[in-house]
Amino acid sequence: IAESDGDFLRVFAACQYASLIPMPLPLPAAFRGRARYVDQTRRMISSAGATAAFGPIAMQSMLVEATAELGLKFIGTVADMPALQDNVTLPNLSTDGLSYLQFSSGSTRTPIGIAISHDAFIANTAAISLSGMTIQPEDRCTTWLPFYHDLGLVGCLLTPIVTQMSVDIIPTRDFAKRPMTWLNVISAHGGTLSFGPTFGYELCVRRALRTKPPDDLDLSTWRAAGIGGDMVRPSVLRNFSETFEEYGFRASSFSPSYGMAEATVAISFHEPGKGLVVDTVDLDRLEGDGHVVPATDDTVRTRPFVRCGKVLPGHELEVRDGDGNVLPDMQVGCLFLRGPSMMDGYFGLPEETKAVLGSDGWLNTGDLGYLCDGEIVITGRAKDLIIVNGRNIWPQDLEWSVEREVELCRTGDVAAFSCQDKEDEIIVLLVQCRSTDEDTREALRTEAEKVLSGSHGVQCKVVLVPHNSLPHTSSGKLRRTRSRLLYLDGTLAKQS
Repeated sequence: IAESDGDFLRVFAACQYASLIPMPLPLPAAFRGRARYVDQTRRMISSAGATAAFGPIAMQSMLVEATAELGLKFIGTVADMPALQDNVTLPNLSTDGLSYLQFSSGSTRTPIGIAISHDAFIANTAAISLSGMTIQPEDRCTTWLPFYHDLGLVGCLLTPIVTQMSVDIIPTRDFAKRPMTWLNVISAHGGTLSFGPTFGYELCVRRALRTKPPDDLDLSTWRAAGIGGDMVRPSVLRNFSETFEEYGFRASSFSPSYGMAEATVAISFHEPGKGLVVDTVDLDRLEGDGHVVPATDDTVRTRPFVRCGKVLPGHELEVRDGDGNVLPDMQVGCLFLRGPSMMDGYFGLPEETKAVLGSDGWLNTGDLGYLCDGEIVITGRAKDLIIVNGRNIWPQDLEWSVEREVELCRTGDVAAFSCQDKEDEIIVLLVQCRSTDEDTREALRTEAEKVLSGSHGVQCKVVLVPHNSLPHTSSGKLRRTRSRLLYLDGTLAKQS
């Protein structure tokens, strides 16, 4: 269990020396319940055929419950391990052998183990260090990202170790309680590199609006403020730079990236020091035929997309249509990737591996996007795309509009998807509601409907669900596919 402490790193490193395969497991998510966490942990351990399970003292009862009757050789803490015997001969390592299993985030499916070899890890780390972040001798990393997430593990823990860079580690739960801890640590220790998803930057802005940061907060050393792990929202980042400009933060420090665990972690980086490059496009053309046309003063509906930089050296990326044809720049399609950082496959799942990783080495990322001047722009997930009356509608556009314009909504409160209702395809919008007052609830429904009708020209079925009922991954991403299934089987209705 990947607690942000020294014991996790000791176990991970010991496995590398002993040619064993570690598999970082997530910590319990807030408000998700013990039973659900124990069940998920049991399924992960069982699917990987693990033989030992480690976790912090506070989680031993859950760990014992999750591993009951699985026949593991060891369950406990690092302190419980017997002393190492003398004259132990460590095995010879093969660089093409497995280094670790990285469980997928589970945003579109049940988490499964992604097998990463030593070669793939080193290829990705080298590309991150030399090209993506162009790491300098004076760099210092600051992270609050969980070690069970690929960006937290590879990008912010193992890459600093490989490059001998100092890293300041903030437990994820501490950041969740006190977001400004992130910025205070950067200020106190002169951090130069630090990554976070968009919502991490948003939490800092919210906290700063409630409580003014200390006058001596100094963010002038932060040269690369990476964004990864979810869709990049330029409005949130603009708010962050405007809020913290007086404390030395430079908007040019923003460095959007694109990556996924199937590629170890990183696929592309926008060059540090250049800030956000935003394409504002004609949304009607994009939804109609997938062509990316720059918006003009006369464009009625627009959509901003952030460029995430060029694919890392030694890797190839293609944008393909549904028939597998390579598309030109400025046309949306599915992204395919090939290179030395690719996973060996989904552990123990040959058919699932074959479905996304071809014999020619090309990986179907499942992401939609386009290329512009050689840079990657992500528009969404192929599985999430809503198609109604010939229009391709991105669900996050609907979600963001409601979260931004409806006062009672917060980030993460909304899930949009399509489903069949009798003979028609309809758009369903699940909205978390904290109030039990019927007038307030009806006003929330009405306001959400008006926002989507006015901003997007679509009619939606707005369904109010309880607070904290929408499922999210261990890294905080909304699980739309799971939300849709919970809605269809009536689980969310029972909670209302």
